[in-house]
Amino acid sequence: MTAALVAASEGLRTLLIEKSPQIGGTTARSSGTVWIPDNPQQHRIGITTDATSAVTYLDALVDGRADPKLRQAFVAAGPKMLRYLETHTGVRFQIYRHHPDYRQDLPGAAAGGRPLEPVPFDGRTLGKDFSNVRWPIPEFMLLGGMMVTRGEAVRLQSFAGSLDSLWLGIQLVTRYCFDRLSHPRGTRLVLGNALAANLYKNLLERNADIWLEGRTSRLIKHEGRACGLAVDRNGKQLKVRAKRGIVLAGGGFPASGPWRERYLPKPVAQYTAAFEGCNGDTLQLALDAGAAIGPPCQDNALWFPSSIAQRADGSTAVYPHIVLDRPKPGLVAVNGAGKRFVNEAISYHEFTRAMYASHRTVPTIPAWLVCDRQFLWKYGLGMIRPLSFGFVLKPHIAGGYLKVASTLAELAGKIGVNADGLIATVNANNTYAQSGVDEEFGKGDNIYEQGNGDALHKPNPCLGPIQAPPFYAVAVFPTPLGTSLGLSANEESQVLDSSGNPIPGLYCCGNDMNSILAGEYPGAGAQIGPAMTFGYLAAMHAAGEARPEST
Repeated sequence: MTAALVAASEGLRTLLIEKSPQIGGTTARSSGTVWIPDNPQQHRIGITTDATSAVTYLDALVDGRADPKLRQAFVAAGPKMLRYLETHTGVRFQIYRHHPDYRQDLPGAAAGGRPLEPVPFDGRTLGKDFSNVRWPIPEFMLLGGMMVTRGEAVRLQSFAGSLDSLWLGIQLVTRYCFDRLSHPRGTRLVLGNALAANLYKNLLERNADIWLEGRTSRLIKHEGRACGLAVDRNGKQLKVRAKRGIVLAGGGFPASGPWRERYLPKPVAQYTAAFEGCNGDTLQLALDAGAAIGPPCQDNALWFPSSIAQRADGSTAVYPHIVLDRPKPGLVAVNGAGKRFVNEAISYHEFTRAMYASHRTVPTIPAWLVCDRQFLWKYGLGMIRPLSFGFVLKPHIAGGYLKVASTLAELAGKIGVNADGLIATVNANNTYAQSGVDEEFGKGDNIYEQGNGDALHKPNPCLGPIQAPPFYAVAVFPTPLGTSLGLSANEESQVLDSSGNPIPGLYCCGNDMNSILAGEYPGAGAQIGPAMTFGYLAAMHAAGEARPEST
């Protein structure tokens, strides 16, 4: 949608083809955060030297495993993309001043400022087209359809003891109740849903053509140039001529069983929180047209640890454990030996990688998140929200999602881990909670982890005792939130053939493009930030016009 919006803003006749009935894809389900170093909002608060340190950070993170020209192009063009959207469109972001990069152990890591979140969007401004925006994951909404930001969720957790939280809750619920009088869900959109809806609205305002339920079956080439598409729509096959270019952005292949089996590590992930249409079909279109797949990454995916449950309607819920439970004090993640295998507060990507590493010697897929009654009440666990009473827990227990026992030994039996190992692990955790020092994995030792813990808990915001029965556990599995293996491309987003030459007229961005960071994950928004940047670069190259840096 960024590529389409920039193209339309440049005066090109633009067609956006979406194969499903709704726009937004995985982005509509995500946080919508964009990771853009040296962004304009950093400059406005006096941070003007971030580009150099960002390159240092990315070089250390990638460690020579990807073409440096691509990440340099990203660092240079990301701010231009944001300035372009600010100048020419209604798409807006606000800075996360205190959202640290994930790898604080590397030189150049920032304490905040590089991630930005979409501003809230009023879905009512879309009118009848509001129904064309894909819903978020149901488990991430409150009251069956109300969205809140991560910051609001943290504030609402203090509902019982804070006037600020009480007032916020009253405002959000009042707006939501009025929305439900005329809409199937709340119209105050935040996170990735706000970003998708805002891009969509801007496309509509520029009279871009948007085809929903249009499935591209073939790329058409003439004399080596990609110049058209065969599209199945409304029972007919249509041919579309593309004078300037075709941009592939189908979201990679996290939802394709065969592609996962071929390219992801074993045991192969069986679930994903990504949009089910991200099945590699746009990649196949390019391969059939002579494109090349890029060099493999470490594991060809970007990961969440997720818990799995069946919803009342029979569908499968895949719940990503991002930051709402794992980093909080009073939880451990254990393998089949009942032992910890990782710092629970590290990024979701690195946590899942640690699951695979541990599984080579000890069963760790699934891993188990273990806590006690006090933790569950205060922070929740996966799909179970804080302040949940017993009647709320019963369906989760009956369905097998939540395991519960009065003793750790009994819990170990229910989840199939070594009882002595689990008891020893919890005893060690309780000792660390008193001292504030995790002697095994250093949990809570840096600002990224501390920021996701509980700031009011001392001495370490990520370490707390597990001692108040009953004890609880939830299983988590590796789930690709996206894939990092994609099409080879250059700095202008042009797709390359097996000889490394651009295929004229063919571009890619997002997870259809091979990861410019070799599958590493530098910080929040490290998928959407590069995706939008290379979408911008593709459109500007297709338009044949380079904007001055000031715009």
